[in-house]
Order: sequence, then C-alpha cells, then structure tokens
Amino acid sequence: MKVFVTGGTGLIGSAVVRELLGSGHEVVGLARSEGSAAALREAGAEAVRGGLGDLDVVRAGAAKADGVIHLAFSNDFSSPEALAAGVAEEAAALQALGEELVGSGRPLVTVSGTPWVAGRASTEEDPVPTDGPVGGRGRSVTAALALAERGVRSAAVRMPRTVHNEGSGGFAGLLTQIARQSGVSGYPGDGSQRWPAVHALDAAVLFRLVLENAPAGTAWHAVDDEGDAVRDIAAVIGRRLGLPVQPVPEETYGPLGPIFAADQPSSSARTRQALNWRPQHPKLLDDLENITA
Repeated sequence: MKVFVTGGTGLIGSAVVRELLGSGHEVVGLARSEGSAAALREAGAEAVRGGLGDLDVVRAGAAKADGVIHLAFSNDFSSPEALAAGVAEEAAALQALGEELVGSGRPLVTVSGTPWVAGRASTEEDPVPTDGPVGGRGRSVTAALALAERGVRSAAVRMPRTVHNEGSGGFAGLLTQIARQSGVSGYPGDGSQRWPAVHALDAAVLFRLVLENAPAGTAWHAVDDEGDAVRDIAAVIGRRLGLPVQPVPEETYGPLGPIFAADQPSSSARTRQALNWRPQHPKLLDDLENITA
C-alpha cells in the first residue's frame, strides 16, 4: 500500500513511518522543512514539501495514495490563541484529506486524544470531547469518522496523554521540560490524577493495524498504561533530575492546565481483543528512567 503520512518526522510519526516501511508499505511524507524531508528520505520514504496549511499539496498527496495517516499538529501550546490556530489549521487539512478520499473506499486514519469520563477509565465507545481547550480537535475527528457514510474507510487512533520513547514525549515530556526550566518537578493538585501512556513504537504498530484492518467509522485506543498517577511521574522526573518534587498551581501549565489537572485513565481492552494489538515496549515509569540531568 502507498501511504501518505502527515507529521511523519515527529516522535510518533517517525515510528509510524518505520513501522510501515518495515511491513512492506511505501510511504510518502509531508515535509514542512528540508530537514524533515531529509529525515524522511533517510528512513526510506519519499518526501513532498509542504505544511498542513498547503491544502493543494495535502489534497495531491491523498489523491495519489492508497491510504492516508494524519499525524501532523502544530504543538504550539504557548497561548490559547496559538493553540486555537493549530486546531483550525488541522481541521482544514483533515477536511481536505477526507474530501479527496470520498467514494474511494480508501483508509483515512487520523489521531485524537483519549476521552476522559468521571469515575472510570474511558473506553473506545466513549465520545471524544468537543468543547474545552482542544474541543476543536474532537469535532474534526468526529467529522472524519462520519466520512464512513461517504465511502471513506475512516478510523481514529486515540492517543493517551503521554506517548514516550527513551524518556521523552507527551505530557510527561512537558513536565520534564518545565521541571528543567523551573527547578521544581511539579504537578497540579494533589497529583493523584491519572494519565494513560504508551510507548511510541507500540503506538506505531497500532496505526499500521488500523490502516490495514479497521472497519470504517471506528475508534481505537493506543493505551498501554491505563493510568499513572501524575505525582508518581513527577517523582521519577525529580529523582532523575535531582530536583524537589512538589505541587504547583494549575496555571503553571497555561491553556493545558485544566487537562493536566484532570483524572483521565483509559482502557484499550477492545482494541487489544479486536486487532490483536500487544504492546511490548517499556511502560512510562520505567522509560522515564532514561531521563538524564
């Protein structure tokens, strides 16, 4: 299968590209910079220059492919305005990808976060939120799944709050970054709130399985750790960096503060059973031992 991939040089995307190539697929990656293009070519993929905002390039990539995996996002959480701009850019690109595939029966695999449900772990049957700081992403993914009614084999892989590899990535990675800057390994509230997690290499396998096998209009959970307490995550970070571990105000985390403070465990039981997905790489707390001061 010839697969068009956006975001193919990030933590998740680079793992997905290697997984696809290693399984016999061809990959064409959208490259925003020459550095990204070089990384894609070095991995064995073809690169086309452009960003998510270059809708003609995005459409052309989808038109020439047997399937699409969309992973790109601006990841600018510096302000509510920057976050909103990234959400809007992604929405337009995802709409363009979907419209190009209408009536073709080809797969469109997109990404979202796992939902949070009060009092229990969320499951694949729970809807993603469509309000709040990242509600726009939920609306975009919901619209993409609805393309199943228009002849697109659309599916969503829901990612946990931390996707990690060698101690880097996701919300735990942001905690590490902020700890380095502030001199404190902090957490909001009492730290008992739980975050799900997955190793990037395990997530990459799931993206391939969904691309190859998932029915139209379905959502899947790339979750290995159902929920690690944030204070436990902060404790490992603090020990590895030699920093004090303590609660900090929710506002420390800007527009992500309410999400950082939320208890949001998630299950992948249905995903594992239906797609025979079996995570094999280190869990989050073990992987954070790779952090160096």
